[in-house]
Amino acid sequence: MLPPFDYFEHRAACQRKQTERSSRLANLPSAYHAPVSSSDRAIYTKPINELVKDVQSKRTPAVDVLRAYGKAAVKAHGKTNCVTEVMIQEAEGWLADGSVNLSGPLAGMPVSLKDSIAVGGFDVSVGYSSNTGKPYPKDGSLVRMLKDAGAVPFVKTALPITLLSFESFNDVWGRALNPHNPDYSPGGSTGGEGALLAFGGSRIGIGSDAAGSVRAPAHFSGCYSLRCSTGRWPKIGVNTSMPGQEGIASVFSPMTRTLSDLQYFTRSLIQQEPWKYDHSVHPMPWREEIYAQSSSSKTLLRIGVMRTDDVVNPSPACSRALDLAISALQSQGHEIIPVTPPSPYRALVIASNLLNADGTKTFRSYFRTGESDDPGAAAFGAYMRLPRVFKWVHWAWTKYVRRDEVWAGLLEHWHAKSSAEQWKWVAKRELYKSEWHDWWNSFTSPSHPDVLDGAGLDVILTPPNALPATPHGAMSTAAAGCGYTFLFNLLDYSCGVMPVTKVDPAKDMVTPAIMKQEMGKNAVSRGLWRYYDAVKMAELPVGVQVVGRRLEEEKVLGVMAILEKGLEEQGNKYELLNGWDEDA
Repeated sequence: MLPPFDYFEHRAACQRKQTERSSRLANLPSAYHAPVSSSDRAIYTKPINELVKDVQSKRTPAVDVLRAYGKAAVKAHGKTNCVTEVMIQEAEGWLADGSVNLSGPLAGMPVSLKDSIAVGGFDVSVGYSSNTGKPYPKDGSLVRMLKDAGAVPFVKTALPITLLSFESFNDVWGRALNPHNPDYSPGGSTGGEGALLAFGGSRIGIGSDAAGSVRAPAHFSGCYSLRCSTGRWPKIGVNTSMPGQEGIASVFSPMTRTLSDLQYFTRSLIQQEPWKYDHSVHPMPWREEIYAQSSSSKTLLRIGVMRTDDVVNPSPACSRALDLAISALQSQGHEIIPVTPPSPYRALVIASNLLNADGTKTFRSYFRTGESDDPGAAAFGAYMRLPRVFKWVHWAWTKYVRRDEVWAGLLEHWHAKSSAEQWKWVAKRELYKSEWHDWWNSFTSPSHPDVLDGAGLDVILTPPNALPATPHGAMSTAAAGCGYTFLFNLLDYSCGVMPVTKVDPAKDMVTPAIMKQEMGKNAVSRGLWRYYDAVKMAELPVGVQVVGRRLEEEKVLGVMAILEKGLEEQGNKYELLNGWDEDA
């Protein structure tokens, strides 16, 4: 139906999908609505490797694991609206008919999936009503590989329309909420996954990341994620809001409830030889020796610390989380090196222009009349479509009257790019990546100071975001505040995010002088800092980001293990939310 009459199709599609979801939840067997039992708790708390062995040996039926996590997912959804497609009864069928390999390395493990991942028989809406009512005829290759490894897809999870947001809202499924505080976003664009894992409604999951979309949810909601480099993790068998966009590659990557789950899940999937399922994956096996060395207490690490991206300084809570991580590493004898890398701001300018080089036409092409937009995508999309002369006047006013060089630099080239312009921006990207490569290589090993190979710097520690989380609707001004994660998408570096602490008003208040300083720094800083309130944010999780070089997933996971060990030894290990516990 043509606009504007497709508005009625839009409303009908949203109502149909929400009614379908409610019906699927209501009609689950009674076991999924029963109170959490002691056997459920034993499943929730058992290490994943032991749980897999129990399923493989038939000591624990796989259906019992599914029912335990299905029950927890129902509770999580009731609190956070994090689930989109409910596949639980189909999952029981897959277990019964042998569709899932219960001898695999993930035998019987329920796996939650971002809504954009294709499962046979279900829509892949990506939050657009125009994509509903079109179930995929068969599993995508990513889901086929998961089932071959023994994993059991059981729910899909919330995301924002456009996929370009650290919130997770669309008309089809509604708004996902942070499990710690419903006034805040769980992150985005894989926000439903972050909420579900942090609540305890799933153990392992998969999301995608083009600007921080598995890392922001881990930071906002309090779970663990690993942004893999391109070619390390499969990505075929999915839908997206911007097919063909290659300026800043989106990668699918693991998210989990615990760090041990993250290591086990990542290793298991890579050992499954994903290059046999997906042509885009490098035939690069899991390197256990790298993980073992970087996670060994005998290895002394040299860790760089990037405290700020010089666009938006981290809030007191995020700075304190970084300090806790530094202390935990220093207590084990690791060397901390303050670093000042090539300008992260330049990366933000290059990456934002590449990601939206089509003038936002592609992601907007799926909208129906009256369909709600993400506040951030709506704002930068509207500016993109203004006449060039108006934008030039506004840019000149911003640069020369407001004297906001940062915001002016982001606005200067904000228009749809021709092929020739796109190539120039790709050239800028590659030059920037080369500068980072040379900069990292300048950190030489003390034993071989003449060899420029970067051996003197193992990883970099940064905040994942300037804020612990954003309130709903904040993307209208905070959308550009993604520099701490977007930087490493441009570089294609391996990055992990893990929770460290929670916002504490007694420790994380900001002085009026500092607030005035940060609000006056530039428009990007003002757009985030206006939402910082340690009292309102009390008990929200706060994480840190561990950054390795390209294809260094094993090293990043190893350093995360060292960091968590140090936090635990100091009595600062993050306490997970056990949302499934009725007494919690």
